[in-house]
Amino acid sequence: MKKISPHTLKKSWKIWFFWHGSSQQGENLLGNAMAHTMSPIIEELYDSKEEKTEAYKRSLTLFNTEQQLGAIAPGIICGTEEAVANEQIAPEVADSIKVALIGPTSAIGDSLWVATIIPLLLTLCMTITNMGGPFLYLGPVLYMVGYPLLTAQMSWRLWQKGYHLGIEGINQFMKSGQIEKVTKAMTILGLIVVGALAASFISASVPVTITPPGGEMAAVNLDDLINRIFPKLLPLCLAYAVYWLYSKQKKSPLFIMGVILMLALAFTGLGYLTGAY
Repeated sequence: MKKISPHTLKKSWKIWFFWHGSSQQGENLLGNAMAHTMSPIIEELYDSKEEKTEAYKRSLTLFNTEQQLGAIAPGIICGTEEAVANEQIAPEVADSIKVALIGPTSAIGDSLWVATIIPLLLTLCMTITNMGGPFLYLGPVLYMVGYPLLTAQMSWRLWQKGYHLGIEGINQFMKSGQIEKVTKAMTILGLIVVGALAASFISASVPVTITPPGGEMAAVNLDDLINRIFPKLLPLCLAYAVYWLYSKQKKSPLFIMGVILMLALAFTGLGYLTGAY
């Protein structure tokens, strides 16, 4: 019976970890990266040129997932390729499993890693940096060291889990309905974290003071008035405007940053001209 060696399994994971995004394109998304990842597995499992060619063709088909926590999907695919090599399942079944993994592993990875863990880590590091003094450079250093170490550990362990768990364990997990609960919970947590980030680190103010005629009433700072009625309303509006431009109008991040820069320059110039600054 053919078996993937631990050395080959880890070599395959290293290729995925360092090269998964190097050939992402519109035709088969991560298909090329998947074929590159599977190359040590295919070379170990198959002997003839024809078998290897067919395996590479299967690996080049459409595939996509979140690349960090979604590493469980390529781990499972390694297990299914081993099953194909041992004639336990047909190649068509392995292809179907590969396609079926795209949706759930992408959803969990995006919700848990992209929308939750990364914002939490960024929040921690930014908070440390904002303390100033000796902590000024500690936040960036902590992120530069913590992010790759955390990513590598979680990715490798999930890769191993996917390979050893197999498709049957994943099927049971999906049928139990737990995947929907996990995805929903992580999405809610991610939204809370993003909201906290927006309130803490987005700065927008209106440096305008309204002086009533006659001098009988005290001058009113417009920014203070807005924050008393609705705290952090302006940062919220700015965050929603960016969201609207990006998700609804399909504008690029560079375009949005350019718009913000132009508005900042325009309002700053207006502030100096009117004496607000």
